[in-house]
Amino acid sequence: MDALKELFTTPVGLLSLAVIVGVLAMGAFMSRWINQQIEKEGKAKASKRS
Repeated sequence: MDALKELFTTPVGLLSLAVIVGVLAMGAFMSRWINQQIEKEGKAKASKRS
């Protein structure tokens, strides 16, 4: 429990929390963007075949 208290109350903990949230947000963005690129490339290849 002391770790959670430190995470949410101290400046170092808050900066660590900001980094954790930032990394998760970047991961979600990159995953979404990569999936969109894969779908776009698949549609381009499918239209080329027809």
